[in-house]
Amino acid sequence: MTQIIAYLKFRNNCRAAMNFYQECFGGELAFNTVRGSVFESDGMSEENKEKIVHSQLVSDHIVLFASEMVVPEECPNSTFLWINCDTDDEIRKIHAGLSRGGKATAELQQAYWGTTFGAVDDAFGIKWYISRLPVKQG
Repeated sequence: MTQIIAYLKFRNNCRAAMNFYQECFGGELAFNTVRGSVFESDGMSEENKEKIVHSQLVSDHIVLFASEMVVPEECPNSTFLWINCDTDDEIRKIHAGLSRGGKATAELQQAYWGTTFGAVDDAFGIKWYISRLPVKQG
């Protein structure tokens, strides 16, 4: 079933925020850093290698995703809504629908976690990620 998941974007404090939310809500918390990911590059500082590419807090009733990558300059922290789809067809349909009158900020493409992904700023200024849940990594 399709579901909406909040995707929080932080400027350099994702780990602290997600640890705080785990204390509040409980659940299992996982972090993926730049180190060892497709985003790591030669000459990158050790500090940047420790940035959070993706984190997820999952409990019986709450799912929160978060990252500290590519936060818009105009806002210190921001929220995206993640549409978790069951199929690529559903991903394409929802991406196309939300793009009407808005702007696709990431065209549909194969994501590093192994499924189709796209992003849209809709006609009302709401930011959406459309995909399936990422494959859990350590």
